[in-house]
Amino acid sequence: MKTIGYVLADFPVFSETFVGNEMRAVMDHGHPVVPIIMRPGQGPAHPQDVVLADGSPKFADVPATEALAIAGHPGRSAARALAFARRQTRLSRRSLLWNSAKVAAIARRHGCGHLHAHFSGGAAAHAIVAARWLGISVSFVCHGHDVYAEPEDLPLKLRSADAVVAVCADMEADLRSLSVNTKLANITCGTDPGAFRPQKEVSKLPRLLFIGRLVGQKGLDDLLDAMALCKSAEVDIVGSGPLREDCERRASELGLGDRARFLGNQGRDWIVQEGPRYLGLVAPFKPASDGSRDSGPLVVKEAMAMGLPVIGTRFMGNKEMVAEDTGFLTPIGDPRALAAAMDRLLSLSDDERRRMGLRGRARVIERFSLAGQARSLSALFEAA
Repeated sequence: MKTIGYVLADFPVFSETFVGNEMRAVMDHGHPVVPIIMRPGQGPAHPQDVVLADGSPKFADVPATEALAIAGHPGRSAARALAFARRQTRLSRRSLLWNSAKVAAIARRHGCGHLHAHFSGGAAAHAIVAARWLGISVSFVCHGHDVYAEPEDLPLKLRSADAVVAVCADMEADLRSLSVNTKLANITCGTDPGAFRPQKEVSKLPRLLFIGRLVGQKGLDDLLDAMALCKSAEVDIVGSGPLREDCERRASELGLGDRARFLGNQGRDWIVQEGPRYLGLVAPFKPASDGSRDSGPLVVKEAMAMGLPVIGTRFMGNKEMVAEDTGFLTPIGDPRALAAAMDRLLSLSDDERRRMGLRGRARVIERFSLAGQARSLSALFEAA
């Protein structure tokens, strides 16, 4: 099986657990994996991602002599690397070529047969140039902000890669409209149902759960407005971000008091232990004002794996994950409909909620597992 070089602009990042999850799953499937991290992540990170980063080759330590040796020995598709570097408009051509030589040096040193980048920004650009210079295959995965808020030479990158991964059907269709001949695959980010699972005889909290970075596309403003309408709803809000102060102020203005508790960032262990105690997850995602969006939110799959019914919006990946017998889908940006859905969920009996949650877990095991994601990615890598 090919050794896969993962080209990452920043790693680890606390809110991007799907990156480390994917690399570990691909390794478990049998591929040697080499993280090629251009900038070490700053701030808090999940411990298992820190371990992965600490064991990776250090991009900043690649000797200039090694990069120059790579530059002096072009592969069979090097002309395509230079053509891409000339046509792209986002990055300094000199910087792109030099840093791509470093990526290529690490890839050659570790025997990589394929390069794969997360996000379609700078990491994808460097992966394309490095792979073409070496004469190996290359792919990248799109997520949301990189497609809808700040696309960087995206049509060119779609034409220049051997394969591109979309994380939901709507994104696949949008990418197809930009490049009809690109080899596109819809491979959603999976979760581990062995780690996220219901707890037997757990004492339930009479509350709902929200998990996510506090940014516009998460829809927390709609949730707070919905809570003002649904007086029985109590929600614990896990996460932090630039809108936290605004959201706390809004909750206070609405008189929500202890019904809306802001718990800040919590790690995976907390979610695994405490998540199953809640009555359900609320995921009111929508487009942000700058176009950013959650296209295949991992938190929804983790909640379903833990046996939680999900209240979400009919938005991109949400509508593919949540079925009518595993939760409730509401119109995008509609607090009144969201309040009605919370009232419906809270009015169910414990047994009805349990059966709904178990159907959601079965759906995750069948369609959205990390193992299934790794199998699909492996097939894509080997065929590229």
